[in-house]
Amino acid sequence: MLTRAGIGCWLLKSAVLPDQLLPGWRPGQTGDLIRCVRRSYRLDLVGPGDPAVLWCSGRVDPGVHAVGTVTGVDAGALEVQVRWELLADPVPRGALLADPVVRTAEVLRMPAGSNPSYLTPEQWAVVRALSPTAGRT
Repeated sequence: MLTRAGIGCWLLKSAVLPDQLLPGWRPGQTGDLIRCVRRSYRLDLVGPGDPAVLWCSGRVDPGVHAVGTVTGVDAGALEVQVRWELLADPVPRGALLADPVVRTAEVLRMPAGSNPSYLTPEQWAVVRALSPTAGRT
């Protein structure tokens, strides 16, 4: 079972790209978004201040598109609120699959899994290294 020690950051998925989530959202800008999550023991592990990444799935530009910080959790409504910063240089799925540490990430092994997913501390370090703007967090 997952514990807080095994979490580098939370990974929240979107089936649409960032410009559809927040029209006019530009790289380097922040935006607050609420993501729906599934009721599970993981929801009890999510807390304000936790780092998060926004994973956009699909055929066009899948990968990590934003990084952020959890600002709130509403377990009753099954929602997590995050203040995101859109990356100028998203980390493409292909780059993550090519890395021996990240290619084992849950989102790559089980793409149809539900929110919230996660990256281990080691996987989160790789994502930050692959994206200069993600590395600032």
